[in-house]
Amino acid sequence: MIKFDGVTKRYPGGFEALKNVSFEIAQGELAFITGHSGAGKSTLLKLAAAIERPTTGSVIIKGQNVGKIRQSGLPYVRRNFGLIFQDHKLLYDRNVYDNVALPLSIVGVTGREAGKRIRAALDKVGLLPREKAAPITLSGGEQQRLAIARAIVSRPSILLADEPTGNLDENYARDIIELFKSFHQVGVTVIIATHDARGIARQGEQILSLQHGVLA
Repeated sequence: MIKFDGVTKRYPGGFEALKNVSFEIAQGELAFITGHSGAGKSTLLKLAAAIERPTTGSVIIKGQNVGKIRQSGLPYVRRNFGLIFQDHKLLYDRNVYDNVALPLSIVGVTGREAGKRIRAALDKVGLLPREKAAPITLSGGEQQRLAIARAIVSRPSILLADEPTGNLDENYARDIIELFKSFHQVGVTVIIATHDARGIARQGEQILSLQHGVLA
């Protein structure tokens, strides 16, 4: 499903965010990427989602080497992914419903089918009663749930989350992790980057620990 083979990511100026990283995550697996702030977790997720390309080494996604895919082909690879960013990237000039609708409109899903998917996603994260609300009126935990609903509405096979519990209290953090586990239970590959070990039950999940860009 996702394979990193000797991956190094070097940014302009010479900073190496990842250094010779190798691992595999199988289809349907739940994996946690842990490490301190600046360890390279976000860079790893961007490489896994084909948002960035490795400097050296190879990133294989569903049998395709991302580094060798033409730029025009990358959007088709990215359709496999649902992405939850640290800052949510919500559209504050649109309501909850319209925020979740955006990924569907990009891929041409509209009308009754779109409405069905949007409300199912909102119901899954407990926000259906607030579909007409403005994102600014939601709590931090609710904004995180909105970001998750937007990520899952296109029914991705891989879900990537960057620090989804970082700014949440313990109860909300536990609920969010359980929500991700529920997606994993229905066959979605889930990869969560976190510096916070709360909610990691260590019941067979793969845990990859990064320290200064190196897998420990």
